[in-house]
Amino acid sequence: MTKIAILGSGRVATTLASKLSAAGHGVAIGTRDPSGTADKWQGPSIAIATPAEVVAAAEVIVNATPGDTSVERLGEMRDMLAGKILIDIANATVRGESDMPGGLLYPETSLAEELQKALPDTKVVKTLNTMLFTVMADPGSLRSPATAFLSGNHTDAKERVCELLVDLGWQADQIEDLGGIASARAVEPFILLVPTILKKYGFAPFALSLAR
Repeated sequence: MTKIAILGSGRVATTLASKLSAAGHGVAIGTRDPSGTADKWQGPSIAIATPAEVVAAAEVIVNATPGDTSVERLGEMRDMLAGKILIDIANATVRGESDMPGGLLYPETSLAEELQKALPDTKVVKTLNTMLFTVMADPGSLRSPATAFLSGNHTDAKERVCELLVDLGWQADQIEDLGGIASARAVEPFILLVPTILKKYGFAPFALSLAR
């Protein structure tokens, strides 16, 4: 069992919290409004507290906060995040029409790289940011195999994240290690295609896949 703190309380956070909890992990959601989130929560019994409280008790942290504020929010917890694994699944974009992604906030680097820079003592791993949130915890919902891309500078952290991906339903051959954290800049731009996909297909499950 891994003690996991998921920062955020939206659809992504709740989807992952439910699946990881069902897999036997100790999951807690960190939110700025614990009581409000608890009132709306309809999933399994998990802890819901402030971000600082759940981070302090966790081994692995999942960043499911809005990407345009992630560096600021997590940077404030730099000391608390030291020595821990941070799974970054967010996308940092400039807001466009209808609040859809209108451009990359870090066009010369990536959110994952900016987080690793702001959190030098934390092991940042980028993954699960190239799909609809439902696919993150249910890759079998697609008619063809999806790919979960992985970027990070620390081999041991990526191995730990791979284990959690398997618990989410991913097969080992669906996980593609792209290399160091700088490789995240190759997959983060996929978010710019998402508005077009949603416009054409709605919220039907989709994911970026590597065919070979």
